[in-house]
Amino acid sequence: MTTRYTCAIDVDSIVAVDVHTHAEVDGCGHYSLPDELRAGADAYFGTDGDGPPTLDQLAEFYRSRLMAAVVFTVDAESALGHPRLSNTEVIEAAARNADVLIPFASIDPARGKAGAREARRLIEEEGVRGFKFHPSVQAFWPDDRAAYPIYEVIAEHGLPALFHSGQTGIGSGLPGGGGIRLKYSDPMRLDDVAVDFPELPIIIAHPSFPWQDEALAVATHKPNVHIDLSGWSPKYFPPQLVKYAGSLLKHKVMFGSDFPLISPDRWLKDFADLPLKDEVRPLILKDNAVRVLGLGTSS
Repeated sequence: MTTRYTCAIDVDSIVAVDVHTHAEVDGCGHYSLPDELRAGADAYFGTDGDGPPTLDQLAEFYRSRLMAAVVFTVDAESALGHPRLSNTEVIEAAARNADVLIPFASIDPARGKAGAREARRLIEEEGVRGFKFHPSVQAFWPDDRAAYPIYEVIAEHGLPALFHSGQTGIGSGLPGGGGIRLKYSDPMRLDDVAVDFPELPIIIAHPSFPWQDEALAVATHKPNVHIDLSGWSPKYFPPQLVKYAGSLLKHKVMFGSDFPLISPDRWLKDFADLPLKDEVRPLILKDNAVRVLGLGTSS
């Protein structure tokens, strides 16, 4: 019988919430990406050769730092022809480490109504706390109506949907980018989604190069749209992103690392050097995520 996830995070005892970490390998040693794409991403981010952590190792990494972390895989089976990692395995690992991990699921939009049924089951029976989409890897437009049945289920339960945006290290440097098309990850394609699902919390992942202004525009205009700051060291953030994070969007921007591709230790070190007011930093590091993720509430 599947173990249902129930969040056990003591919000007062943690110093930060990383809203963007990856489950890269399952308990049988199967990876979330084909070997050539995984090798390209490792080269792009300069990761070491030790291999990604298991989910239990990831949990201990964050536990030792007094942090919580959202963790997910990416289901892109139809576009890549590569078997996905199990959402249930991610949820069960999070249940074993419910003091630090928050499980998101990933469902390929190509699964259509079957995907919507899976989303409902994962929410109602297994306690998943959100969903991750990667338009470039999954090869879909976020505003394609074919994906709407899945969004409808997520919105019905008030859970967040996190969308990759901008350039990706996956496929970078490979011939033809490994077949990965950047066009799908323009954050402006989330504007229709935000209009059609105003009750759906949307998180735009990453500084959205080369569409940073578009991401800021959508997040400023739509109350249900937020931004995570993962995938880049803060010292490389565009100046307009830093300006908005410290002002108009100070309640809508959240810490994310992209671990294990980028270490939260490096991210936090560079974040400390950004020109932000002291009262803004805890909002970005923890408070905004606590609110958007509903931490401390029952699943």
